[in-house]
Amino acid sequence: MKKIRVLHPITRLIVGGAQENTIFTAALLDKTKFQVDILSGVQTGSEGSLIEEANEQGINLLFINELVREISPLKDVTALIKLYIAMRNNRYNIVHTHSSKAGILGRLAAKMAGIPVIVHTIHGWSFHDYLPSYQKHLFIYLEKIAAKFSDALVFVSEADLETGLKNGIGKKSQYRLIRSAIPRIQFNNLEKNKEINRKKLGIPDNVLVIGNVGRLSDQKNPIEWIQIAQKISLEEDNVVFLLVGDGPLRLDVKEEINEFFLSEKFILPGLTRDVLSYFSIIDIFLITSLWEGLPRTVLEAMAMGIPVVAYKSGGIPEIVSDGITGYLCKAGDIESMVKRSIFLLKNHLLREEMGRKGNLLIRNDFDLQVMIEHISKLYTELLTQKQIDNE
Repeated sequence: MKKIRVLHPITRLIVGGAQENTIFTAALLDKTKFQVDILSGVQTGSEGSLIEEANEQGINLLFINELVREISPLKDVTALIKLYIAMRNNRYNIVHTHSSKAGILGRLAAKMAGIPVIVHTIHGWSFHDYLPSYQKHLFIYLEKIAAKFSDALVFVSEADLETGLKNGIGKKSQYRLIRSAIPRIQFNNLEKNKEINRKKLGIPDNVLVIGNVGRLSDQKNPIEWIQIAQKISLEEDNVVFLLVGDGPLRLDVKEEINEFFLSEKFILPGLTRDVLSYFSIIDIFLITSLWEGLPRTVLEAMAMGIPVVAYKSGGIPEIVSDGITGYLCKAGDIESMVKRSIFLLKNHLLREEMGRKGNLLIRNDFDLQVMIEHISKLYTELLTQKQIDNE
């Protein structure tokens, strides 16, 4: 049987949830049925690169130098032309785009190239309330245009789905909810290494760890994270803070830590792919993102049985139940985040109970194989529909 050829354009293969999701999809779709390629720009940056990891998974990678995150009319037009050529030459049956720039240019190129099925996943909208009004409305306008070229719009969270409907992007009949998922098996035996990993970092037995794993960027809001940590440290001595990751705000983060005289309380490992060993030592996962889709790091924390204290951003309230698997606070409400964190620090049994409930939720609802099955079924459904339409 002839394989179904699928192309996944994405703007950058940096370390991030959308990129990991795309790599898992390309690697795990049935290889007897699908031939899957990923096309990306070459930009990486301080967030790190997943290019080597994709190669190790045996995924065929294509690159376009001009596919960049920033708006650049000359490069954007060149990228559009190269996307069109790649799609025509490789005769793809499905183009499934990700991220803002690749999502818009990729869908336009796919339409020009006559690709039978065009899909786009929203891992978090390009527009949000923290953008200037003119920029937000421009992005909404572009998303409306690109939606006209889409056979399906895939959402990882109900919050983003509702935002799409509210802003008139596409039609409800195009919408599909396929949640991002994680390979739970990777988290099964990490508890055994907890004491070893704590000793490597010099963390005493009586000290608890509040941590986060993610990019040091405006979206993830690490400066407020540190401000919360500073207030917690004034009331609790036996706690250290762990920020795993890198990004454009790394220097600002270090300056903020030094300004509060917290350097002895902070562990900053920088960029690492061995994030699982750090998850094993975290007692409370604290996340201050201002906007989100469905953050994989929260899923990973819950898979490890870690209670979550978070801002109510994007899809986070869909996975963190306030008072059950963690606590949710209004974005910017630092005092509530401090209060909830200290309450959990002082209540070992509550931390364990919330962790167990979070782990159960991930086991039942966020299995990676279920996500792959949903994507495969969507592809088959859309291809069948196209064949019926053409008869």
